[in-house]
Amino acid sequence: MTWHLLMKTLTVKDGERALLTRDGRLERVLEPGRHRLFDLRRQLTAEIFSVVRAEFPAERYAVLKAARPDLAAELFEAVETKANEIAIVSLDGRPVHLMTPWQARVYWKVATSVDVERIDVTNDPRVTARHLAMIERNRPTIVTEAVVENHEAGLLYVEGRLLERLAPGRHAFWIAGRKIEVKRLDLRPQAVEITAQEMLTKDRIALRVTLTAFRRIVDPERVVAAVPDVDAWLYRLVQFAIREAVAGRTLDEVLSAKAALDAELRDYVRDRVADSGVEVTELGVKDVILPGEIRELVNKVVEAERVAKANLIRRQEETAATRSLLNTARLMEENPLLLRLKELESLERLVEKVGRIDLHAGDGQGFDALLTKLVRLKPAENA
Repeated sequence: MTWHLLMKTLTVKDGERALLTRDGRLERVLEPGRHRLFDLRRQLTAEIFSVVRAEFPAERYAVLKAARPDLAAELFEAVETKANEIAIVSLDGRPVHLMTPWQARVYWKVATSVDVERIDVTNDPRVTARHLAMIERNRPTIVTEAVVENHEAGLLYVEGRLLERLAPGRHAFWIAGRKIEVKRLDLRPQAVEITAQEMLTKDRIALRVTLTAFRRIVDPERVVAAVPDVDAWLYRLVQFAIREAVAGRTLDEVLSAKAALDAELRDYVRDRVADSGVEVTELGVKDVILPGEIRELVNKVVEAERVAKANLIRRQEETAATRSLLNTARLMEENPLLLRLKELESLERLVEKVGRIDLHAGDGQGFDALLTKLVRLKPAENA
């Protein structure tokens, strides 16, 4: 703006507008071009604004609207949101601003196309895919997102109330003016390790038992309503079950009847989790840990039992061998030919171990005497 005597010269560029005021009151709006203004007392003031995809202060708009409503409607697009209302403002077809409830913004519309899409989130807080693509992703105070995997169940809570069960996929919700929470539960079987704790058997022997349980969630809605922490609850429940089972058994019964103990534990736990939405598929004793002195005594007992069993088997084998020899002797006594074959077999084994054999022929002696007189089971009969 330049001064020349009583004239004021003002140049407004393309994409700009100038608000001309006289003594603080709006007189008119200057379009792009060169303007010569007569200002004898220097009462005129011009303020230049960029109007291309630009905002105008909401406070000044309120004053302008009160003084010149016609001019305010011609130049500006005012956007005000109500309670539970979201507005997406697009300038020249491009989403630019996301407005939360109880906000007000004013945009110049003389050089820019202003489109406003209002979304009522009173009944449905879900963000559609089209709206999600329009808004910025760095809006954690307005939109919350959750991804539910194929092996998960997603539960949508609005203001603490369960609204629905979400299908696998990506979900987004408006959180303006409300609390929204998505709880994700893993539906796959999970292993719960129950660590060892000392307990007494029926015969007052201290031992420690470790167990492994496999559980899976079959009713997510019921689980969330009944159990705050599934694994911790199941851990305590199995602990009570094993203490009760061990307290009613002796050490020998605990060590020898593991299958029966596992079955009793499964029945005990399944009866108590039946209405919780959790299914216990497997439950069993993993390890039984004995104190050092008790373990040594048990090892000695087991060793003694094994030695006694080995001795019994050895005696049985010796008895069987003796009985077999007795039966063989009886057969040879009754059958001379069988005895002769046994003699030849013994001679064959003997010859295999002898490197050299010298035979001296004599009267009634020689090879025939070797064959006939080598082994005799009976004394020779008198002629």
